[in-house]
Amino acid sequence: MLQRIQSIFLLGVGICMGLMLIFDIWQETDLEEGEQVVLNAYYLTVTESSEGATSQMTTEQGTWVIAILAVLATLTAFYEIFQYHNRLTQIKLGALNSLFMAAALGASVWYSFEGEKIINEATRGSYDIGFILPCIALLLNVLANRFIRRDEKLVRSVDRLR
Repeated sequence: MLQRIQSIFLLGVGICMGLMLIFDIWQETDLEEGEQVVLNAYYLTVTESSEGATSQMTTEQGTWVIAILAVLATLTAFYEIFQYHNRLTQIKLGALNSLFMAAALGASVWYSFEGEKIINEATRGSYDIGFILPCIALLLNVLANRFIRRDEKLVRSVDRLR
């Protein structure tokens, strides 16, 4: 039963959350002071450039919470694909996975606000593809859960007819 549409959606969830580990989530650049703040799943990196000098000072703050939550969401999605014989377990894993993804998004927003405090607050940073991917994954997870529930409802209605 791996050919069901929810398996494709869950594969998309796993891929999106895995790609979140690769791409930047948020960045902001202040050209006046020569500072740049970049957030990815592992670090919040602040790069300061001196005017007229070629040297740069870089500081990093660990954001491993985002990476751990993204890995948990990826592994849960792939495990959920192979639980096709037990749809109720799939529904529970889908709810758990939604929590992991929402927590990863929340941590991303929180660290981006921390980055806003570091750099000039007059300018606003921009969210990159690493922030959009978990949003897409959440949508795919909702669709997968909807189709899993529909399959469960169909099986129960057929059992009632027997």
